[in-house]
This record gives sequence, C-alpha cells and structure tokens, in this order.
Amino acid sequence: MGTFVEQRLNLKRKVLVVDDELINRKLLSQIIGRDYEVLLAENGRKALRIIREHQETLSLILLDLLMPEMDGYELLEIIHNDLELSRIPVIVLTAEKSAEVKSLQMGAADFIPKPYDAPEVILARIGRTIELFDSNTIISATEFDSVTKLFNREFFMEYAYLHDQYYPDFEMDAYVLDINRFHLLNEMYGRAFGNDVLCHVAARLKELVKERHGVACRDSADVFFFYLPHTETPDEVYQYIEYSIRDLWQDARSHIRLGIYPKVDRSLDMNRRFDCALLACNSIRHNFTSHIAFYDAEMHEKEAFGERLISEMDTALQEKQFLVYYQPKFDITGDEPVLASAEALIRWQHPSLGMISPGQFIPLFEENGLINKLDRYVWYEAAAQIRKWRDKYGVTVPVSVNVSRIDICEPDFVYEIKRIVKDNGLRPQDYYLEVTESAYTENSDQIIEVVNELREYGFRIEMDDFGTGYSSLNMLTDLPIDVLKLDMKFVRNMHTNEKDYRIVQLIMDIAEFLDVTVVAEGVEFEEQYKLLKEADCDVIQGFYFSKPVPPEELEKFIVKED
Repeated sequence: MGTFVEQRLNLKRKVLVVDDELINRKLLSQIIGRDYEVLLAENGRKALRIIREHQETLSLILLDLLMPEMDGYELLEIIHNDLELSRIPVIVLTAEKSAEVKSLQMGAADFIPKPYDAPEVILARIGRTIELFDSNTIISATEFDSVTKLFNREFFMEYAYLHDQYYPDFEMDAYVLDINRFHLLNEMYGRAFGNDVLCHVAARLKELVKERHGVACRDSADVFFFYLPHTETPDEVYQYIEYSIRDLWQDARSHIRLGIYPKVDRSLDMNRRFDCALLACNSIRHNFTSHIAFYDAEMHEKEAFGERLISEMDTALQEKQFLVYYQPKFDITGDEPVLASAEALIRWQHPSLGMISPGQFIPLFEENGLINKLDRYVWYEAAAQIRKWRDKYGVTVPVSVNVSRIDICEPDFVYEIKRIVKDNGLRPQDYYLEVTESAYTENSDQIIEVVNELREYGFRIEMDDFGTGYSSLNMLTDLPIDVLKLDMKFVRNMHTNEKDYRIVQLIMDIAEFLDVTVVAEGVEFEEQYKLLKEADCDVIQGFYFSKPVPPEELEKFIVKED
C-alpha cells in the first residue's frame, strides 16, 4: 500500500512477486524493477512469511495461482480473511480465463494474463491498482475511528441518512451508549485496558448492527452511537452489549447505560435525533439503578423549556427580570440574635412564565457556561444594594455573593471584584465571597493563590457547602478561609438524630481550632436553633428567621436593629 511518507519522499513501493517458475520471476522483476522495489517468493508459504514481515510497507502482491506447498488460491483466502493483510491489493497472474473470475470473487483486485508480452500494460495495471488502493486507504483512515474501527461521527451520520433513503418505511431507534466511570478505568488499569474495553464494545456493536441491519460509530471517548430498526425489547439490546464486557473488570454495578430515542421523528436532522438520545443517556449519568432511559414527550418539553431559558437569558439580564433576594444571617453568640449579614440569592421573574425557580435555571446555565454572566449580574446588584442600605439607614449590612471555580479562573476576576467594591464606595470587608468546598479540590493551587490575594486585600472568604465536597481535614488546615458554611444536611436532622448532632459539634470544634466563624444553613426549627447555640455556633440562617426576601423586606430587620 505504501505510507504517506513514502509517497512524499518518492520512495519506491514494494511489490511482491509470487511465482514458482524462476523465469517468470526474473521477467517480472525486469519489467517492474525500475519503478518498484521487488521482493520474490517461489511458493505461497514463503510468500506469506514475506507478507507478514513487510505488511506495513508492502504496496502490491503479484500472485501466481498454481504453485507447490501452498498455491495461490489458499494464500488469497488467507489474505482475504485477515483484517490487516486484506488491505494489501493482489493482482493474480494466470493464463486461465476461468481462474480470473474465481480469483476476483475471492478478493483479487485485478489479473494479468500470461505470457507477459505487454510490459506497458503490466505497469499500467500495477500503477492503477496501487493508486486505487492508496485512495481507498486514505478514505478509510478518515472514515473509521482508529481504535475501534467503527465509523467516525461524520461518516456515520451520512450512512444513517442513506439507511433512511433505502428503507423509508422502517421505524428507527437512535441509541447512545456511554460506559460508566470510563475515566476511572483508564486511571486504574491504564489506557491499554481502556482501549480493550472500547474494542470489546465495538466488536459487539458490529455484530449487532450486522444482525439487525443498522449502523454504528464511536462518537467520542467512551460514547457510541448506533441506529437500528425499532424494537419493543431494548433490554435485549442492552444485555447483548453488556455481555461483551461483563467479565473484563470486577464491578457489581452496571457497566454501560443507554439513551434511546425510539421511533425517531424523521423530520428532524440526523444529528438532532442523536442529541435527543444523548440527552436521555445523560439523564441517568449518576443513577446506577437505571441503565436505560428514553427520550419522551416530558423530556422534550423539559429540553424545549431549557432552550427557551437559554435563548432569553440576555434579554432577561438587560430588562432586569432577574431579581436578587436576600436571606438574613443572624449572630447568635450573644443573649439575643443580631442581624450580622445577608446572602444574595437569585430569582427570575419572567414576564410570561412567572417566577422561575433557581433550581431550574442555575444548573442549566452552569452546564452551558452562562453562569458567569449571572454571577456578575448578582455581584453588581448586591454591591449597589449594600450602598443603598448604608445611605438610607447609616449602617452597613455585609452581603455574601457566590463565586464559582469558573469565575475565579477568569483572568480579570480579581480586578473586577475590586472595581465593584470601589465603584460603590464599599470596603472589602463589607463584601463576602462564597466559594464552594468542591472548588478548592479542582485547580486548587490556582484557586488558593487567587483567594489569598483577595484576603490580603480585605475580603472575607466563606467556604460554602462545607461537608458535601471532598477536602480532607489535612487540606482544610491549609485553605485560606474565614468562614465555614455548614451545609443544611447536617442541620436538618440534628434535633432528632444524635449522630448528626455529634457531627455538628465536631465541626464546631474544628472551626474553633482553625479560628474561623461557622454559619449554619437551613435552620427551620427552634430546637435546631437551641442546639446550635449550645454547640457554640456563631451565625445561622434559614426559615426559622426568614426565607430569602426582596431587599425592601429585609429592611425590617435593619430597622429592628436600629
């Protein structure tokens, strides 16, 4: 076949001449020797050894059929059935017309009749065959995934489209397959093992689509697409594939998950059909009790709703449809609770959809990379509100705003936070920055460097959601924080569960050792409040005092303090 490097450097292609007659070998060598590097073999058995030795650089085989030890037919069958060797074109050398048809049926690319009395014809046929197979090799290299030998996404979509053209009356299902925790397999067992898993899945998919008249591809990493005629028993498809990797590694949980868009809408673009199946597959990403999910009307409505929110976000920001609510935090270290600060929380008052829960749009914006815009909106609104309260009441109510890992990694983050405070005439200590615990575990060096710079400038840093992330106690001693925000899951049952209360006490001891303030979130009942006060908690927030409210409603707490 020859490699791309050989072509660019104009190196001679290797051609193997296999013929038991010495004079024929010499004659062919003389005819083609000026243009090609010629290898010689007098029988099929020796030829096979040479082929295997030079299979990466061999461009063509000229094969006689009638030979001792191993004849041309037997060698041709071996080549045809070997995945690697079958890429090398074979031209059969024969004087029998009947042999020409048989050899072509067995995979030969062409034939050259004996005797060799037309050298220019021989060279032309050799040149044409090599050129044709080179072109096919280049196409094949772009058409197939290099690891699994399945179609790549681009060619898969074309073949799936052609399938629709040839079978317009078939109801079709679009499948997306994902391997659970595949990155852990690579980390634990090495990339070679991961590739082995991919190849096992691919081999099973090849059998499946061949049996059921479909088409399959590897989309990316551990994600596969396949397109099959509709079945009412998708569990059988799942079991068929799962079986191929069941014994590769020891794990009681399911190895794969399937997202299925059944009976696809043919009016949709092919890519869009598989986007729907992918959406279904991702819906059970962290659910190890379910291994199949279907794209249905409910999921379609949810997706359409999400797309609408995304498309209307910029308009909502411009029209200030997003409202910043404030939940007060109370210092409980004294005899009576005292307003200490507030947390800024976002709401969306949509002109036609009404009040939209942050649980609906925040995860959506996080997934689509739009959360930065929303965070900055809140930063500016909160800083302006602190200034309004100070101008109106003569007191400063510090407000904490959420800062994500993505925010901190932005090159202008520190500059922008400083500018927001300065433009509103605030001190850094009036403006608290909440960073989730999990943010410290990702790009921790960069996060810590930025947070240290902010603290040196005077900002107070709160670790949000403490207890839900993965930071070790050893790591906690090195983190630059001023406040631990105790996640509400620890507070929820502390008044009815002794173990939960003991954990809260333990966290209080840790905070005292680190000399940081503790804020307990989600306090709803008087029993929780009393237990937290008994445990020496510093600050609490929750429905016990107030739900998140508009700024004008929070003012009643400011007036009360006055």
